[in-house]
Amino acid sequence: MRQYIIRRLLWMVPTLIGITLVTFLIVRMAPGDPIKLNLGMQGDSLSTKDAITQIMEEQKRLLGLDRPLWQAYPVWLARVAVLDFGKSFKDQRLVRDIILERLPITLQINIISILLAYIIAIPVGVHSSVKAGTPLERFTTVILFILYSLPAFWVAYILIYFLSGGAHWDIFPVGGISSRSADDFTFYRWLLDRAWHLVLPVACLTYGAFAGLSRYMRSGMMEVLRQDYIRTARAKGLSERSVIFKHAMRNSIIPLITILAGLLPSLIGGSVIIETIFNIPGMGRLAYNAVLYRDYPVIMAVGTIAAVLTLFGILLADIMYAGVDPRIKYE
Repeated sequence: MRQYIIRRLLWMVPTLIGITLVTFLIVRMAPGDPIKLNLGMQGDSLSTKDAITQIMEEQKRLLGLDRPLWQAYPVWLARVAVLDFGKSFKDQRLVRDIILERLPITLQINIISILLAYIIAIPVGVHSSVKAGTPLERFTTVILFILYSLPAFWVAYILIYFLSGGAHWDIFPVGGISSRSADDFTFYRWLLDRAWHLVLPVACLTYGAFAGLSRYMRSGMMEVLRQDYIRTARAKGLSERSVIFKHAMRNSIIPLITILAGLLPSLIGGSVIIETIFNIPGMGRLAYNAVLYRDYPVIMAVGTIAAVLTLFGILLADIMYAGVDPRIKYE
């Protein structure tokens, strides 16, 4: 296992270089000029074109946009190797500092929602497979399909309308991640305030995830329950609880591990809608605004982080496969 992990980590290096190269080319060749966007210009309707052109050329030189792509990429890659993503074109702040401010917020929301989704989805999926065909299982299936079909932005506005002072109850805050005076709170009061602000965003990110995951769990369990070794376990006189939770559930959870590998990179951009609606300064909004303003350093930093999370998510899933299913060996 150790040799396998080392080989995978070594293979990540050329894979990451290839991903960043493609992303770098796409971003730099996309239409739009970050200099014009930052200066608020339209280019064709300038009265003093010579002066403006000189300003733009100077800005391109300062930002490193005057180099050809084949020269700019090695320079950028060498800086990224030491975790230097440069400065944002928009506000001239270090991209590293911006990400360190935004990333913890997005991680808080998404990790909590992923944990809740799996905690709810696994028992619901197991119950639906064991009680397949019963009225309760059919009712659960209908509810899950309804939840899975509801768009997150619509649910977010409904929750705000009914629970955040829109027309009925003013229970939860309408936006942000903490109160204005949260810096003066004690730790436990600050933690409670943060949790209170995250209830609605986490709910919006969780309901669709656990609805989909529970269906995967149900289908996996139903397939495993039809296997010969399950019938043999029952024939030996094992209790139904032992058959379900010790033999069947362990093998049927493999598809959920595969899905987990894809959830890690979605931590970056998957919550952009929810973060925008609830006015949360996370990575989703950062990536969205960076694309609007053609903020190349921020876009490339977000893309690199997403690529790293994707590669490590796949590696984590492979390691978890061996832990869940002893038949999987990497030697």
